Amino acid sequence: MLAGRYGMNNNILSERLGYRFRNEALLEQALSHSSYVNEKGLTKYDSNERLEFLGDAMLEGFVSSELYNRLPFMEEGDLTKLRARVVCEKSLFRCATVFALGDFLNLGRGEEGSGGRKRPSVVADAMEAVIGAIFLDGGREAAEEFVMRAFAPVIDEAVAGLAEDDYKSKLQETVQAGGHVSINYKVEKEEGPDHDKVFHVSAYSQGVRIGFGTGKSKKQAEQSAARNALESMM
Repeated sequence: MLAGRYGMNNNILSERLGYRFRNEALLEQALSHSSYVNEKGLTKYDSNERLEFLGDAMLEGFVSSELYNRLPFMEEGDLTKLRARVVCEKSLFRCATVFALGDFLNLGRGEEGSGGRKRPSVVADAMEAVIGAIFLDGGREAAEEFVMRAFAPVIDEAVAGLAEDDYKSKLQETVQAGGHVSINYKVEKEEGPDHDKVFHVSAYSQGVRIGFGTGKSKKQAEQSAARNALESMM
């Protein structure tokens, strides 16, 4: 087992994470890369890999629940694709960078020398391990609160259609491949109360409707319409 070097540096990290561990050894394990435990002669079970496995499952579950509740009109396949843009190495690394998580990792000399503290895969795995550690230490509610707070910007951008797949830009590039053609978006209908509206938007090119979509905001509905247009062109 890890000796529990929990000290000032990890206290600083706990403050940044906004969560104080009761079992401080869990955070220490979440920060311990396999190269570190190998170098120290510890067992493979002392690395953060098992916590990473647990954290990945928790993250996927929390994000799935959030997307399901926020996007009641989105089909299963689209929800799955959207979740994949949130639960991915790029997003994990981005969120971990906010806490400077890489600075706190326990790495072996080789991993340290090769830039492991800034390697997205290493830092992203540690972020998942931290989620797993919080779950074991404080329970589901504590882990969910942390995930919803830490990943809020990524989830909000994904829901708003600002994540990796910007369908409006892709559609514009596609239609302009044959010359200068503009795309216009029109709100056809709004449903629901002000605090919970659903927008129905059409995408038009040269007066012809080429796509249709819905969303909880105009921006999201426009992205949906652009995606629909792109899919119809395939």
